[in-house]
Amino acid sequence: MIEIIITISTFTSMVMLFKYFEKIKVNNLQAISANYFTAGILSIIFLPNTFDFDKIDHSTSTLFFALAIFVGLLFVFTFNLYAHGAQKIGVTPSTIANKMSMIIPIIIGIVLLNEEVTINKILGISFAFGAIFLSSLGDREYSLNKKHLIIIVLLFFGQGLADGILNWAQKFILNSSNMNLFFAVTFLAAGFAGLIFVFVKLSSQNIKIEPKSIFWGIALGIPNYLTLLYFVKSLKSELFSSSEIFPIINIGVIIFCTILSIILFRERVSIFNWLGVILGVFSIFIILG
Repeated sequence: MIEIIITISTFTSMVMLFKYFEKIKVNNLQAISANYFTAGILSIIFLPNTFDFDKIDHSTSTLFFALAIFVGLLFVFTFNLYAHGAQKIGVTPSTIANKMSMIIPIIIGIVLLNEEVTINKILGISFAFGAIFLSSLGDREYSLNKKHLIIIVLLFFGQGLADGILNWAQKFILNSSNMNLFFAVTFLAAGFAGLIFVFVKLSSQNIKIEPKSIFWGIALGIPNYLTLLYFVKSLKSELFSSSEIFPIINIGVIIFCTILSIILFRERVSIFNWLGVILGVFSIFIILG
């Protein structure tokens, strides 16, 4: 249970940092790239002392590195897609697509990992989806242009696929010895892909590298590394199945982010948001029950 609590806490701190970035005018793309390199370096630093490259199972090494790189590319892809969607379509539909994507790793857990399906789990997950939808709604109405539907679909499947691969990998590939190597490859792949985006922006627009953005990106990389580490550890724990952990973590992050946004940023919270929080707490109790 401690792994889940740490995951929720570190993920929430990342969201709060992003909110703070808006206030101090941090360049998100530069900060994100620095964040991935920081998380990758931390993954290398915390490789276990007993780690030996020669002990990697050569029969799975190709799949190991291929999945790590692919997940890293998905990280960058979904982040930029979310940012683009939030600007062109709206924060609400983009957030809903991002959060609702947890259905993909849940299905993978049930179908490929043979996790048990119970009435409590079905009800809890259903209420969790309702909570995510309500908590994503604000006071403003939004309209979804049909030509932007592809962005929503790609965001849904991109985020869901990344989480789904992690869910499968933690069961069949990752262990305490090679976990940090997987993280290092994932984060560094994301970092180099993000760097390409940065150079494209630098060459096409009158933008310079901002030391402030790099500094805050490094700060963001610390909770990012911890989030992935304890997220995978929570999936590997036998206290809950992955199809229970995904909604618990998602709802936990929403609850903490709502509370901290009110306290730290004095955000207005709509009645829909509060209903989402209440329904989210209810869904967690059902899943845990």
